[in-house]
Amino acid sequence: LGAVGDPRVRPGVLERDLLLRIRFELDQYVNLRPLVRYPGVQTLVPSHTEDDVNMVVVRENSEGLYSGVGGFHRKGTPSEVAVQSSVNTRHGVERIARFAFEHAMRPDRRQKVTLVHKTNVLTFAGDLYQRVVHEVAAGYPEVETDYVHVDACCIYLLDMPQRFDVIVTDNMFGDIITDLGAMIQGGMGIAASGNIHPGKVSMFEAIHGSAGK
Repeated sequence: LGAVGDPRVRPGVLERDLLLRIRFELDQYVNLRPLVRYPGVQTLVPSHTEDDVNMVVVRENSEGLYSGVGGFHRKGTPSEVAVQSSVNTRHGVERIARFAFEHAMRPDRRQKVTLVHKTNVLTFAGDLYQRVVHEVAAGYPEVETDYVHVDACCIYLLDMPQRFDVIVTDNMFGDIITDLGAMIQGGMGIAASGNIHPGKVSMFEAIHGSAGK
């Protein structure tokens, strides 16, 4: 991972890599991020009410673009190639989808799950997510299920956040939409994040991560 104080390591990179390693090695496959509008907290969209912003994002936390699969070819040359692969397994998608549906059944939720992805472009990973979420949904007939492209989701978060209850999504999209979501609840320092392996070791932090000193 490098050494603290090593000038070759950019600020924050060591802490980020350490946290990712902890998440992967403890298999904390759920990144749970509640988005709540707190009373009296100023936000960038003051027209939102507490009823408008009340949702949970269930982000897959162990696969996708954060899995570290990829590399360089001819690095540092004019012909350099960089490849970063998004890894998605049926096992990983099924367990995060099932967690989302179980969470939607809680008494404090509204029994609705929205899959957020980009199936019109990511036709393989998106197809797997759509098929698995559809299969898992069959076991939860009480839960309403729908789908939204990630770019449309960003618009809805600003314009009509009340359409969401529980969002399930992959690692990268979950990172992006919850950063935006933090801004409609008061900022990055207010938003909470849990890295969870149900029944095992979990970590909780602000949405922007932690940097131990």
